[in-house]
Amino acid sequence: MFARSLRPALSLLALMTVVLGLVYPLLITGVARVAFPAQAAGSLIEKDGKLIGSRLMGQSFSDPKYFWGRPSATAPQPDNGLASGGSNLGPLNPALLDQVKANAKALRDADPDNHAPIPVELVTASASGLDPDISPAAAAFQVDRVARARGMPVADLQALVAAHQQNRVLGYIGEPRINVLELNLALDKR
Repeated sequence: MFARSLRPALSLLALMTVVLGLVYPLLITGVARVAFPAQAAGSLIEKDGKLIGSRLMGQSFSDPKYFWGRPSATAPQPDNGLASGGSNLGPLNPALLDQVKANAKALRDADPDNHAPIPVELVTASASGLDPDISPAAAAFQVDRVARARGMPVADLQALVAAHQQNRVLGYIGEPRINVLELNLALDKR
């Protein structure tokens, strides 16, 4: 009886392995490449024919003339796509407090005249450690520093930030956000 059941089970396993492990992924990949070519290719951004990043992954900026994104929890270097993941530091872990203090100090040192409260996302890493977006509040916190470093009127920079804001999907999914890489590339065009 066991031998009679084994053959159909192995045949079904082989069939499902081929269908679900090979045919289905190839079909979905093909449909994605036709229907959403840019997204299927990784939402890559090129400048002057050179690949500079992806809309989906954060990049580190530390120059005062650029907007800064969320800190990265990836190692050994920041925004390492191969090491995506949070730090797993809990709220009572002294290492988390030390990181937050260091990040806040870097922001205050870059803009000592800014006494506004620092948005939490500018001092804490996201769950993936690769978040490409910041909130409008985080961008607004940095406007004066970036405008001063670029010799740009604050109102012009605020308008550029507003132009790069993406609102909630369908009006209620997610939060308003600004892609840091795209905003910084727009700054370089000015």
